[in-house]
Amino acid sequence: MNRISSSVSRSLRSLYVSQFLSAFADNAVFFVILGVLSARGSANPEEGMLGVQLGFLLAYVVLAPFVGTFADKNRKSRVLLIGNLLKTAGTLLLFTSFPPAAAYALVGVGAVVFSPAKYGVLTDITGEDKAQLYRANGNLESYTILAILLGTVAGGWLASLAPALGITVCVLLYLASSVLTPLISCREGNPELRYGASAASFFREVRILFAEPKSRFSLVGTSAFWMTSSVLRITFLIWIAQYLGVQNQLLQSGIIGATGVGIVIGALLTPRLVRIEKFYRAYLFGFLMLAAILLALLPVHLVLTIILLLLIGTLGGLFIIPMNTVLQDQGKDLVGSGKTIAIQNFSENLFMIGGVGLAKLLIAGGLNVSLTTAGIALVFGALVWYLKGMVPRLKQAM
Repeated sequence: MNRISSSVSRSLRSLYVSQFLSAFADNAVFFVILGVLSARGSANPEEGMLGVQLGFLLAYVVLAPFVGTFADKNRKSRVLLIGNLLKTAGTLLLFTSFPPAAAYALVGVGAVVFSPAKYGVLTDITGEDKAQLYRANGNLESYTILAILLGTVAGGWLASLAPALGITVCVLLYLASSVLTPLISCREGNPELRYGASAASFFREVRILFAEPKSRFSLVGTSAFWMTSSVLRITFLIWIAQYLGVQNQLLQSGIIGATGVGIVIGALLTPRLVRIEKFYRAYLFGFLMLAAILLALLPVHLVLTIILLLLIGTLGGLFIIPMNTVLQDQGKDLVGSGKTIAIQNFSENLFMIGGVGLAKLLIAGGLNVSLTTAGIALVFGALVWYLKGMVPRLKQAM
């Protein structure tokens, strides 16, 4: 028993650190690209990041029918390694004249390969222990958001020094993450799976997950959150430059990073405030998050903006962690863990493309960034209202 516990502990530590390093680089390279665009003379690099983000998100949607099968067909530690190497290749392209949006799209390909494996391997490690899966999911999310926070700030700092230095650091981080993947114990994949047949069944499995109330609640909830988060990440960059006069990339990244701090706090608070058997109560934090977003658009003072971004992140963490855990638990029995995460990625990134694409169109059409952000926030509120309507049925099914 001790030997098993030691193996589980080692695997979880290796996964947490590998994910932290990879996610750190994912977010650092985003701000490094902002520096690259500035260095290449872009007239408005902040708005240019809307197009860069769309390329990254598109990779998730296009590859979603295949990557879940890839994760379930192969040993998940090997899949994590391949994902990191693809991210490394995309980052190296930033040293060339290759368009930054296309380079970041290749990083997105690596991320979409990496994602089903990083969550799917949790069920391999924890087995049938749902309580341990809940804790491990919370820990993994905490490491991820901490990496988002620190990577965001580090990316802004590196971009302000020299984009080439930032590119080099990100490449080294991806390679360090790759070294840890063989230390993660997991089951062998199922070599009998076939990509053609699995891709054909992908949308049928999407319908299966959306037909089951718990998984539908979770999919809509996490998709709504990440849609809003992806828009806020860029529109608040524009907003703090226009309304608060913040032009320095290091300071910009630090302000946006406050949301990441909040999500870490929310992830740590979730097991205490939201019992897994009453996960549906998480929708309440969605309404509170909506209110915080609208308040943050009041250009009163930089300190108040940072506090409200911190609050938005905290409420967001409390909103999505229970949904992630329930979706993994339900999905592994319905369609398999790898396919569940691939479908979750598909849904979330489809929502994100819709949100970022709409924001890009509105801003390009002349709508100011405050009204654009408020509009996306109200779409989020409408989706949370839909979740509220599902609660009575979920209570009956419990």
